Amino acid sequence: MRRVFTLFSVVVHAIVITALLIAQVLAVGALPTPRRPLTFDGAQIIRVTDIPLQPSHARSARGGGPRPGIARDVAPIDSPPDIGPDTGREVGGPDGNLLDAVGVERGLGAGAGIGVVERVVPPPPPAAPQAPVRLHDGMRAPRKIIHVNPIYPRVAQAARIEGVVILDAVIDASGRVTSVRVLRSRPLLDQAAIDAVQQWTFTPTLLNGVPVPIMMTVTVQFTLQGR
Repeated sequence: MRRVFTLFSVVVHAIVITALLIAQVLAVGALPTPRRPLTFDGAQIIRVTDIPLQPSHARSARGGGPRPGIARDVAPIDSPPDIGPDTGREVGGPDGNLLDAVGVERGLGAGAGIGVVERVVPPPPPAAPQAPVRLHDGMRAPRKIIHVNPIYPRVAQAARIEGVVILDAVIDASGRVTSVRVLRSRPLLDQAAIDAVQQWTFTPTLLNGVPVPIMMTVTVQFTLQGR
């Protein structure tokens, strides 16, 4: 019984689908409206005519203005008759100066015996300062001409601190100490050593006969008295 029902259902569906396909094929709808063909109904004819060119500009035989009927703003094609030959002054020749060629007035002084204004040349830029040179064996060490003893700090004296402070000093070309840097520190004694060395003065150090700034290592000794 189930097989008969299934077969009947398949047949019914096949008939319905076939009927729908036939209806789609045989159905006739409204046809689309055809497009209007491209025409040139509104075209206009334009006539192109040649415009005669203006006659060339030429001066009259007498060297006067332009010929009658020719506009004044037209570029001339003939050289003016009132221009004379070259004299050599136009390019600064022997009879003239280049300033004359460009139309620069000489002013006072261009005549005989009164000088000509010359172009001012700016001074050269200042030379950059030379970097300090480390004092080495090939140079003679500067001689100290002013010595200032360090002031022993009272705190260091009370703490019974003594020893050596090693400093790196920069001495300029004139022999003055410009900066000091501590290489070997001693507690409570460094600043006293720096203050003393900054007041020292040396003879200029020469390199190839020229004074130069140098860097030199100096030592300051602190010793307690009456130990």
